[in-house]
Amino acid sequence: MDNPGWARILQHMKTDLIIVGGGLNGPALALAAAQAGFSVTIVDSLALDTRKRVDFDGRSYALAHASMRLLRGIGIWDGIAKHAQPMLEIKVTDGRSGEGPSPWMMHFDHTEIEEGPMGYMVEDRHLRRAFLDAMADAPLITHLASETVVAQQVDQAGVTVTLASGQKLNGTLLVGSDGRKSGTATRAGIKRTGWGYGQTAVVCAVEHEKPHGGIAHQFFMPDGPLAILPLTKNRSSIVWSEADARAAELISMSAADFLDALRPAFGSFLGEISLTGARFSYSLGLTLANSFVADRVALVGDAAHGVHPIAGQGLNAGLRDVAALADVLEQARGRGEDIGSLQTLARYQQWRRFDTTTLALATDTFNKLFSNDNPLLRAARDIGMGLVNAAPGLRRGFIREAAGLSGDLPRLMRG
Repeated sequence: MDNPGWARILQHMKTDLIIVGGGLNGPALALAAAQAGFSVTIVDSLALDTRKRVDFDGRSYALAHASMRLLRGIGIWDGIAKHAQPMLEIKVTDGRSGEGPSPWMMHFDHTEIEEGPMGYMVEDRHLRRAFLDAMADAPLITHLASETVVAQQVDQAGVTVTLASGQKLNGTLLVGSDGRKSGTATRAGIKRTGWGYGQTAVVCAVEHEKPHGGIAHQFFMPDGPLAILPLTKNRSSIVWSEADARAAELISMSAADFLDALRPAFGSFLGEISLTGARFSYSLGLTLANSFVADRVALVGDAAHGVHPIAGQGLNAGLRDVAALADVLEQARGRGEDIGSLQTLARYQQWRRFDTTTLALATDTFNKLFSNDNPLLRAARDIGMGLVNAAPGLRRGFIREAAGLSGDLPRLMRG
């Protein structure tokens, strides 16, 4: 609701959840919570017309199979499915730009698991629009667009949030879904641990002559990995991690020069390529909130953990937070507990913190192992990939991990 009049009304209302952040995890949690009967107010810094853009801008997301289950569970997958490209295989190789991939590789095929495709590629525009439409149809959700939070105060009765407009919202629980530089976390006194990689991800999409067959490629080069991820039709999403200075050059290039730089790394297996949509860049690093919760405050997604995109698990980890928190809150209400109490929120933290810390350290280690041209490390990792590929049990374990099907799954991700 992009209307300041609503904000004046809301200051006299009590909502169960106040969610700060209107990206992807925030709306997913809003829908999951509303489905469980909680009232939700979501504070979104962007205007609705910005969120509703329908032109393809090059951004897409890799949704694990378990994340698809969550979206289906909260009622938006049916509207997205026709725009989603199943990921049927993943090929992981090592090499140098212009030389082609190493003969050693890991090859994951969805036919080795029973559930179906390992994941799906979905364009940003389709995913965001589906969330907006679903929230607009949910009577328990109030969406405040073009608003930001400037203050938050917690007491025994609940949490009070002050907006930039001067209006106040009252709730039982405040959820920060506001990114790696989360203001919600900062105002709650939650500090962060992390470091940069000296790498920047260049993100775009290309059209190509030949069909991709639903195969995702991860090509490890000395300065960082190149991911080629299948989109619908003859298109692929590119996530190219390069040293900061080189990435800045790639972003500033003309489209023709950028394609000339990309082709030696991309290869010719899909025929001629051309750009579609814009190019974006994101500085890469690891960041973990020292705590995922405080009194009447919980963090989800990048506000809790930001990892290297090397495994494509950033959004999936956030959606797993969403599903776990929704479970914890629903169970707490069923027992008559205060959903904003530290005792309740500690269960959410216990569920998610170990998994996300393990993911962060794994991606950190993997990036350091592969983003170099040391001949000894190169030989060791090539042999390691070959051994994994030759062991059906290990390979199946990696496939289930990539599909988000391992570990203690929240209800919305069990199918």
